[in-house]
Amino acid sequence: MRTAILSRQMDNALATAGATTAPISQALACSGLTKTLGGRRVLQDLDLAVAPAEIVSLIGASGSGKTTLLRLIAGLEMPDSGSIMLDGQTVWSRDRQVPPERRRIGMVFQDYALWPHMTVDGNLAFGLQSQNLAAADIKRRVDHALEVTRLVALRERHPSALSGGQQQRVAIARCLAARPALMLFDEPLSNLDAALREDMRVEMMELVRQEGITVLYVTHDQAEAMAVSDRIAVMRAGVIAQFDTPQRIYDTPADTFVASFIGGFSLLPGEATGGYFTVDKYSGSPLRAPAATSGGGTLVLRPEDARPAERHPANRLSGIVASRAFQGRCWRLVVTIGQHRVRIDWAEDVAPGSVVEFSLPPERCTVLPG
Repeated sequence: MRTAILSRQMDNALATAGATTAPISQALACSGLTKTLGGRRVLQDLDLAVAPAEIVSLIGASGSGKTTLLRLIAGLEMPDSGSIMLDGQTVWSRDRQVPPERRRIGMVFQDYALWPHMTVDGNLAFGLQSQNLAAADIKRRVDHALEVTRLVALRERHPSALSGGQQQRVAIARCLAARPALMLFDEPLSNLDAALREDMRVEMMELVRQEGITVLYVTHDQAEAMAVSDRIAVMRAGVIAQFDTPQRIYDTPADTFVASFIGGFSLLPGEATGGYFTVDKYSGSPLRAPAATSGGGTLVLRPEDARPAERHPANRLSGIVASRAFQGRCWRLVVTIGQHRVRIDWAEDVAPGSVVEFSLPPERCTVLPG
């Protein structure tokens, strides 16, 4: 039943998406968006601007508003206030509401939303047929979408005869056939196993970049967001905590929330004074760590920054190994330092209960205020 509902929403949203010859990609601008669901404010005066052909990921904890934002942009739900513009044209405001089928937006759901009784060909053609396009035009669009997604040999199969990865490619091909200017992905790979998920991620991003489509991509997987995005918006309780390139978010998180959300980071509270940082309740020497202000702060420790102790003698930390796990290229150690625990990547196995000493490059010691 859910598949049928999602399929109908998708086909309605794509009904006239390809009826224009305008450039394929378009800019997206959301301004002051608010949305309340069940008495709870899900989005709070949210602003977001995405450039044409840019790939932007939305990450954040469950309930932070990621999927709600996608549904507002697609026109499947209405905001309480604010505005949404596509390619400089308002598609939602208090004075103007453009229906979903006229927004040239494609959406790829987590559960594919394919019509189970239709072949691959039929799933792609169904939304186009409602546009009253010529049969030759429909065939041309379907053929192109199947070719770029490498599904030509599977066009006569039904979804039940396809693997999860193949069904996801059909969902993407259906969007491409409608020539959307903006594609919205809502956890599109979460139903796939790890190896297939990585392969599909590479394929999807190569495809949308080749087609020049603007993309907004929701995921819970920070590594996935880092891999696919030109920029990432980290969401927290209906607002954007940081919006920047993957590298800048990783190297310079805006605050402790962003740092704690980016996978693998450890946070050490303490005191910053005169270019040095003293870890709270730790008896070792202060670390050389550039800080914007003096006073209470939090040191961001990235696992890969740990070095042998002699590399940076003035920036040593020591602790007791609580546990370790083999990561292939290294061992991930969980180390107790004073009353805190941190994760570090280490070249050698160290048994739990052993003391380990390591150092941190001063230039990699990011201290966040507060």
